[in-house]
Amino acid sequence: MANNPKAKLKTLYVMRILQEETDADHGLTLRQLVERLGDYGIEAERKGLYRDIEVLREFGFDIQTYQRNPVQYAIATRDFTLSELMLLVDAVESCKFLTARQSRSLTTNLKLLASDHERALLDRRIHVPGRIRSKSESVFGDIDILHDAMRRHQKVEFRYYRYDLDGTRRPTRDGRKHVVTPVGITFADGFYYLTAWNDDHDAMTEFRVDRMAGVRVSDERATRNDAITHHTFEGDGHELFGRFGGDPVTATLLVNADKVEIIMDRFGDAAEMYKAGADTAKAVVKVHKSEQFFGWIAGLGGTVRIAGPKGLAREYREYLLRLAGEVEE
Repeated sequence: MANNPKAKLKTLYVMRILQEETDADHGLTLRQLVERLGDYGIEAERKGLYRDIEVLREFGFDIQTYQRNPVQYAIATRDFTLSELMLLVDAVESCKFLTARQSRSLTTNLKLLASDHERALLDRRIHVPGRIRSKSESVFGDIDILHDAMRRHQKVEFRYYRYDLDGTRRPTRDGRKHVVTPVGITFADGFYYLTAWNDDHDAMTEFRVDRMAGVRVSDERATRNDAITHHTFEGDGHELFGRFGGDPVTATLLVNADKVEIIMDRFGDAAEMYKAGADTAKAVVKVHKSEQFFGWIAGLGGTVRIAGPKGLAREYREYLLRLAGEVEE
């Protein structure tokens, strides 16, 4: 054993074995620890294992002794509980933004935080309609570059792509690079968005990060102005539909009884709900007026109706007529 270079790492191997194979419900006896170390080519004795366990306890590992028959040792608490890991795995599995390969990779890494016994419980497969089948794997790296530019107070440059009428992905601006001041990154509706100050437009602009290519920190210093300094991502309390802004308005909706849950799911506690009839509720909500908001209402098939203000109801009717082709543009 003295000539075995792994012998110097015996305590670390004990730590690895306990991390991988034990939890509050599953422990290992000293004999089992000796056998596991033997699989790594390390000879061990009980007295030495006592010392290893005490060293790991002093270092901060919550290694408990369980008076079972025989006595077992296990790491009782970890950085994340099993319930927390399940929540994280579900979040990763449910994210449309991730490809199936990225989702598997992240889930595999999360499982490493659990014991072998708990990992089986983390084999959760959630069906995600519309999951991306293929996408550039550089998005996470691009986000790091964007954060780096913000830390260094530099602009970023990149090419931006959109899909043409024939479904071909083509660069905007004839392939010329965008050079903007990054202000912040938002995750919404399954995608990452960069909010940036665009000197060409003298305004804030949003870019979807997965549509950016060749992202790099520019040599130009970031623009500084009051709009950037006072920009907030907390919003104004009015619900956005998609990433499409519009004039803020307080809308009154008449809602069929079986659609109240949809209103509550969308607006939560921000919705003021009142009983308007035997089978109808009145919901007062704050929204940003947009065609996407009108489209959401229309998609509910008349079970949710705009009752006020009158101007908003009129614009909604005009929107429906325009879709039906009954008015000229």
